[in-house]
Amino acid sequence: MSSTLISTPLIYIRSCTSVTSSGRKWAAPARCCTAATPSAAEVKENRRELLKSGEDELEICRVLNGMWQTSGGWGRIDRNNAVQAMIDYADAGLSTFDMADHYGPAEDLYGIFINRVRRERPPELQETVRGLTKWVPPPVKMTRSFVSESIDVSRRRMDVASLDMLQFHWWDYSNPGYLDALKHLTDLKGEGKIKTIALTNFDTERLRIILENGIPVVSNQVQHSIVDMRPQQKMAELCQLTGVKLITYGTVMGGLLSEKFLDTNLTIPFAGPPLNTPSLQKYKRMVDAWGGWSLFQELLRTLKNVANKHGVSIPTVSVRYILDQPAVAGSMIGVRLGLSQHIKDANAVFSLVLDEEDISSILQVTNKGKDLQKIIGDCGDEYRRA
Repeated sequence: MSSTLISTPLIYIRSCTSVTSSGRKWAAPARCCTAATPSAAEVKENRRELLKSGEDELEICRVLNGMWQTSGGWGRIDRNNAVQAMIDYADAGLSTFDMADHYGPAEDLYGIFINRVRRERPPELQETVRGLTKWVPPPVKMTRSFVSESIDVSRRRMDVASLDMLQFHWWDYSNPGYLDALKHLTDLKGEGKIKTIALTNFDTERLRIILENGIPVVSNQVQHSIVDMRPQQKMAELCQLTGVKLITYGTVMGGLLSEKFLDTNLTIPFAGPPLNTPSLQKYKRMVDAWGGWSLFQELLRTLKNVANKHGVSIPTVSVRYILDQPAVAGSMIGVRLGLSQHIKDANAVFSLVLDEEDISSILQVTNKGKDLQKIIGDCGDEYRRA
């Protein structure tokens, strides 16, 4: 397994807030008190993060491999090539995979992958591999048998006795059945079928209710990027008070935060790269709500200057910036298994240190954007609007 290019270094301090012309406050991310390049030992020591609630704990890689792209819309997935790509990511130290029961064959691919790891790799690598899945149930009565049978399906598909993490999503807050489901999941955790319980796309108010009901939540997965800073307004404060961590997705906005879209004009038909995946289309709508393509181009130019300064890419800077935010344990980068790979960019995140000049230049642009909390609502609300 590669021992190079891993996570965040040195001692961090929180910087003061920056105030926009509209009076909104945006917190700059934690930053290193020195711009010195981290040593290999410091990089390796800090590549992983421990998620914890009471006696429940799970260590993950801080850059996660997101498998939404296996659900269709990103190109045909060849099973053998996809599993080999998962092996390649794990061999490179990127050994945490995020999936869901509804991400096409994602759980089945993980099952094949983990069996290859068991057969072909040393126990030391297997011990670092994590499979995080999600359960998104229909709005039916959450009985103990229904919850248990649903979880057993994921256990069989992933070929594991105990799920490393079960991330729970619920569509309709007006239906309090989510608390029943979470209590059954807690019981299943006690039986050893689940190691840790987490959430995905829950807002701050419901997270507070869930914690008040004694559910041992270790993390909440939310959309979070340089453009979408909503989690830092309310959610991060509650997380810091309770110990719940954030796992972020949409951090490179489906690829919009990359050199590919720098100096492009999407307002002219066929003038720029096509928005030909569900994620690109989704995050283009976020750009439109935040400030439009012209402001986004200003952001990309700023990120490119920072990237050039450090010898990395725009996606690498974008992920590092979010990993340095309060309460963030890990950030996801989507993987198109067997079609393309970004191992080099992902591993570069772990040795990158953004200095005060970098952060200031980024804030000068992002402070011009609109407050998405006011436009869209709290974390996850974009999925619950009519």
